Formats: sequence, C-alpha cells, structure tokens
Amino acid sequence: MSDDLLTSLALTGALAGIVTVILMAIALPLSWWLARTKRRGAAFVEALIALPLVLPPTVLGFYLLLAMADEAWLGAGWRWITGQPLAFTFAGLVVASIVYSLPFVSQPLASSFRNTPRELLDAASVMGVSPTARFLRLMLPLHARTLAAAAVLGFAHTVGEFGIVLMIGGNIPGETRVLSILLFDQVESLDYASAHLTAGILLVASLVTLTITYATLRPGR
Repeated sequence: MSDDLLTSLALTGALAGIVTVILMAIALPLSWWLARTKRRGAAFVEALIALPLVLPPTVLGFYLLLAMADEAWLGAGWRWITGQPLAFTFAGLVVASIVYSLPFVSQPLASSFRNTPRELLDAASVMGVSPTARFLRLMLPLHARTLAAAAVLGFAHTVGEFGIVLMIGGNIPGETRVLSILLFDQVESLDYASAHLTAGILLVASLVTLTITYATLRPGR
C-alpha cells in the first residue's frame, strides 16, 4: 500500500470512529424522546433529522459550508473557541458527518424503542425505578442488538460519504482526504490500479459491515 492510501485509510477510520461515538451519545436520548413523546412538534423534529435521507448531499453540504463560514454563527463560534476555521478541516468533516449520518443511527433506535412492551415500563415504574434507571438498566440491555447495529450503520455510512465530504473538507492530504476522495483522485488521474485497490477496500469493508449488521439483527440470535 502507498503512503497516501495508508494515510487516507487512517483518516477515514478516525473520522468514522469519532463520529460514531458522538452519534451514539446524541442519538440515544434523542431516539428515546422521539419514541416516547406525544408533542406535536415531534414529527417536524423527526423530519428534520431524516432530511439527509432524501436531500442531495451537495445541498446539505452547501448550507453547512455557509454555516461554517467565519461570519456565520457556527464558524464564528468555533473560531472564537479554538482560534481555527471550521470549514476545510477535519473538525468540519466531523460536524458534517454527524448531521449526515444521524438518521442512520436514530431511526433504527427510535423504531426499536417504540416496539418496547408498555407493560415492562409500567412494571418498572410501579416498582419505583427512576426514569434514568429504566433507560439504562432496562431499555439499553433490551435493545442491545439494535444499539450495535445502529453503531455499525453509523460507522459504515460515515466511511462511505463522498459528496458532503468534498463540499465541506475539499481534498487536503492528511487533513480531509478520506478514502472516497482518494478514489475520486485516482480515477480522475486514470490511475486505475490504485483505484481498484482503494475501491476494493471500501467494497469489502462495506460488505463485512452489512453482514455483521444483518447477522446481529436476525431473530433468534
């Protein structure tokens, strides 16, 4: 493997790992709220989260790029905290990937939480178990398979991003050039031998990830 491929591979793994951890921290309470709330605005919140499923990545990337500009609230706040710009940086990729991959984690979790038998929660409430303890000691173990599958899907989706990564991060070696961008470079330069290797890595990784996900979710396991 070339140094460029190894660097992009490490960068992709770091991005997907960081994003997955943050996504799980955000999606768990958010999905639980979406599954339990009866507020009228919940449908709008769920639709807003699901936008990346139907919106072209370039559209989402365009608006995120505007928000990350130094004169915009997100970019200005980040620069005030860190002294660094947000657009065309690894941190910018993390923010964009969280927004783009959130529905792939939150939707399976919310759907699984909605299918929880009401009697279990009522029994725990009658026994005096606090809402926090019910969530941590009952819901999380009960939905462990879905949690694992959601985390794997979030990781895999982040690895496969292209359009939004190109919009937000550009193509900076060692900073924002992840595997999907490297593959684009290799094809554009007609380096098909290297492109085959990069594409093969992405293909095998995707197949293994989906196999693990479906095996985890199969009934009876």
